[in-house]
Amino acid sequence: MRLADTLFGRPLASDEQKYQNVGPLTGIPIFGLDALGSAAYGPEAALTVLLPMGAAGLAHIVPITATIILLLAILYFSYRQTIDAYPTGGGAYTVASENLGTSAGLLAGAALLIDFVLVAAVGISAGVGALISAVPALQPYTLALCLAMLALISMVNLRGVRDTGMVFVVPTYLFIACLLGVLGLGVWRAWSAGGYPLPVAAPQPLAAGTAAGGLWLLMRAFANGCTAMTGVEAVSNGVMAFREPRNRSAKATLTIIIAVLVLMLAGIAYVSRAYGIGATHPGRAGYESVLSQITGAIVGKGAVYYVTITSILLVLVFQANTAFAGFPRVCHAIAQNSYLPHAFANRGRRLVYSHGIYALILLTALLLVLFGGVTDHLIPLFAVGAFLAFTLSQAGMAAHWRRTGGRHARKSMWVNGLGASATATALVVVLVSKFIEGAWVVVVLIPAILLTMRAVRSHYALVERETGTEDGLALGDLRPPLVVVPMDEWNRITLKALRFAMSLSTDVIALHVEHSEEDPSFREKWEAWVPSSAGKVPRLPELAVVPSPYRYVITPILEFVLELERRHPDRQIAVVIPNLVERRWYQRFLHNQRGELLSALLLLQGSPRTMIVNVPWHLRE
Repeated sequence: MRLADTLFGRPLASDEQKYQNVGPLTGIPIFGLDALGSAAYGPEAALTVLLPMGAAGLAHIVPITATIILLLAILYFSYRQTIDAYPTGGGAYTVASENLGTSAGLLAGAALLIDFVLVAAVGISAGVGALISAVPALQPYTLALCLAMLALISMVNLRGVRDTGMVFVVPTYLFIACLLGVLGLGVWRAWSAGGYPLPVAAPQPLAAGTAAGGLWLLMRAFANGCTAMTGVEAVSNGVMAFREPRNRSAKATLTIIIAVLVLMLAGIAYVSRAYGIGATHPGRAGYESVLSQITGAIVGKGAVYYVTITSILLVLVFQANTAFAGFPRVCHAIAQNSYLPHAFANRGRRLVYSHGIYALILLTALLLVLFGGVTDHLIPLFAVGAFLAFTLSQAGMAAHWRRTGGRHARKSMWVNGLGASATATALVVVLVSKFIEGAWVVVVLIPAILLTMRAVRSHYALVERETGTEDGLALGDLRPPLVVVPMDEWNRITLKALRFAMSLSTDVIALHVEHSEEDPSFREKWEAWVPSSAGKVPRLPELAVVPSPYRYVITPILEFVLELERRHPDRQIAVVIPNLVERRWYQRFLHNQRGELLSALLLLQGSPRTMIVNVPWHLRE
């Protein structure tokens, strides 16, 4: 417990939740790192697609970025409407479920879950990519570094919302100051030089163009660049994490995040074209990220460069925090409606939804291992889930305003309808352009997740039908059970179990499995151990000895109990299992665990009339 308190902090009581709520300044690191960090790989993803065009491809990065900024503006106004309409948290799942129906809600939920897993994986891999750009010798250790970063950010998030935000405050604002400062200086120098500034450190040379800028190539570049829009919905998912007034705090946080992101995207696009900076091939020797080239070209490769790259690295890695904040909350909302295991709806020791965090850790690690920790390999899977969630959320909000009406309902409905149309168009472009590259995986995963959710819901409905009742307590026919106590040998453990069994019923059977090669001493000594006269006891336990010539223990006991069930169809049977409880976890390896195995087999093969009672004997030192 002391180690857990050191690593994750002391357990928090439920009434301490209000002290975990955050304001805009702390909310930006918690809910905005995904959006802000995407400035590091969104433009680079677009430039990577434009590589076959060589230097000519840089002419397209500004109009592509302008289109993305326009979509961001539409989403910004749309999500402000969502925050006002759903001050308790209006993520795509909630909005779509309430306004478009259960199926649309589950589709949005599945899309969000996939998107958040990819946010975590892409953020960590992009952060490690930034580190490798500064220290190329680390490239062979890409995957190991990714997994180490995942472990670090997981530990931070398990400490709770407030502690997480405080950890990320300094890196986040250092990143914003460094990158905006570098880009601002680059824009000023470009303007001063008439659009053709001289770089301090020469960027990677652009190869000669091998392809023309056709519509298909530009669509693919736009689709990759749209990854810069992921994370915009995180604030509306987590409105309940803000302090009062929640909607005002959430809207202020969203405004700052979008404003900073727009400045970064516009600055990167302009500076890239002005300085002639393009992408390099990810995963190959000599790879250098676009932001590394931009920083080097504007301020050189001195102290400012390394401070900026370090801030980019930290934010890209910590960007996964948006997924750690959003994924468990979506799981919580879905689990409350019984479409995911109910454990996802429970808060852990630090008032975070721990089971959602554990699931995210596992899925992110799996993705990183499968794709080797290389960002470009994950990009084709990205943005599909985000834009599907965007579309369903905005369509749901349009339906909400149409249903509820009000003074500004028509205007609000128009804003959300425009957002739904714009993101649906972008979704089609992303799907078509990325389908062969890997987006088909998401298209397959979403139906699989939906089927799983439906199956979980069906199971809970079945449990409710079988266990739910409004009947009162029935007091008739309370016949004591027929009790079986497996006894390997006579000792304090089995004696305690036998005495407890006799307190349950007068029909007690002590069951001993006898191996053929053993001396039948247990049967001969039974009379010495058990008094011949019952005295005040209504009935003494009966000894049953089952031979086992092949030295099996569990199987004969199981068969004996199953035979009792057949011989006594009108009786309940209780199997009282003696168990030794060791004081240290490693001591378990010194003893057989037949009790646990027997319990499991009785649960699987026994009838509903058979109960299992474990009687522990705690080992003292």
